Amino acid sequence: MAWPLQQGLRARAASIALVALALFLEAAVAHAGPVRAPDVILTGTLTRAAHETYTEVPFKAPPGVDRITVEFAYTGREQRSVIDLGLRDPERFRGWSGGNKSSFTLAESDATPSYLAGPLKPGVWKLVLGAPNIRKDSRADYTAKIWFDRKGAAAVGFNDQPLASEERWWRGDLHMHTGHSDGSCLSRKGAKVPCPTYKTLEAATARGLDFVAVTDHNATSHFGALRELAPYFDDLLIIPGREITTFYGHANLFGPTAFVDFQLGGPHAPKMADILRQVEATGGMISINHPGLPSGEFCMGCGWTAPDTDYGRIQAIEAVNGGNVEGPLSSIGFWEQRLNEGRRITAVGGSDNHDATLHPDKAPAIGVPTTVVRAGQLSQAAILTAIGQGHVFLDIAGTRDRLLDVRAIADGATAQMGDALSAPVGTKIRVDVHVVGASGGSISLAGDGAKLASSPGAKLTGADQTVSFDLTADGARRWLRIDVRGADGKLILLGNPIYLTP
Repeated sequence: MAWPLQQGLRARAASIALVALALFLEAAVAHAGPVRAPDVILTGTLTRAAHETYTEVPFKAPPGVDRITVEFAYTGREQRSVIDLGLRDPERFRGWSGGNKSSFTLAESDATPSYLAGPLKPGVWKLVLGAPNIRKDSRADYTAKIWFDRKGAAAVGFNDQPLASEERWWRGDLHMHTGHSDGSCLSRKGAKVPCPTYKTLEAATARGLDFVAVTDHNATSHFGALRELAPYFDDLLIIPGREITTFYGHANLFGPTAFVDFQLGGPHAPKMADILRQVEATGGMISINHPGLPSGEFCMGCGWTAPDTDYGRIQAIEAVNGGNVEGPLSSIGFWEQRLNEGRRITAVGGSDNHDATLHPDKAPAIGVPTTVVRAGQLSQAAILTAIGQGHVFLDIAGTRDRLLDVRAIADGATAQMGDALSAPVGTKIRVDVHVVGASGGSISLAGDGAKLASSPGAKLTGADQTVSFDLTADGARRWLRIDVRGADGKLILLGNPIYLTP
């Protein structure tokens, strides 16, 4: 299938945008040790004269700041000197961490526990230093480093450093709700109540997930709760997310914590392009949710009907939502239509869980389906970049161990799911499909590249098996996806395409 010139140019633009997104995210791994120089450095000395007093150290915050991060250190601990820490903005007291934190961050949407989220007004702020103890003839030299993240800066997550550093498949859930929107569960007395955020993270770790995105509807309030919980759930990567819920469709936004106006058709976001501009300005990744669902009284605004959607600016589509896999409510067909148009958009999945206590074997329990991502480390930057690259498959049942790894090899080059492989007419291509946990099932091929295969599929007889087949390229742009079906014919693993280019 030859693409028109316009589609080819858009595909190139999307590829450039993806590279930019990857670089943008890599610059945003954390703020515990920011790689760039501080915007402000405050230094000074407290002596015995400051004992049991408070010292206010002023600094000026410029306009247009979305986040303030402070790192504080001092000497004299060997003489039992103690300096406690707090903060005032131009109008009010913003928090007091005493001696329990050496760094903190605050923004309009979230803040380190001990500090208040809220607007970051320009003007004179004051670092408040309390000195409960400084001995006679002792001194404490302090240094405060302050960073200002301005509007449009790289997204800051809740985990300061990668949770693990190895190339492997990481398992996660990208669509969940808590009591900050319409998530509910039973209280200790059995009443239906807004479900606390920690219950969702508990269920995710019990499921064995490596990463999650909690995506409450049009909310940013849950970011404060997630920032508080992240140090405790230090084996779970927590990616900031929210579901932008409009009358014309729903979409998940991953990465940023700044507010994005969702009022499609309203005074502030009258068009989808306006929402996309806001998303791109905050360095976010957007995924269209459950586009195959109907819109109307059955599910208000659930299907994707947003007019003039520029799919060249969409990174992912939720192809599987909870238990909606194949059938009349499936979103796989919507995604495949975009692929047939020449788009390279990644299929992801999400449980769309609204009750963290739901039995783990039932959809939409947390982790059903699981989005499985191949990345070089478990960090927000690495996971989102790999999703954008299409290095993803979906485990429909949300198991802990099923695997689908697809590699296409031609003329010494290798492509994995999401990659493009150069394949001029007549090129011989070998496809290796490594499957774990699907004995008794079979592989199936989808996409307009499937007709080039020497065999349409193969039975899986082992618990850990590699199946290979050959293709001969016809010189056209094509996409080829490998899925796995169980013995009953039902889809159990959904792959992402490999793209053949002339």
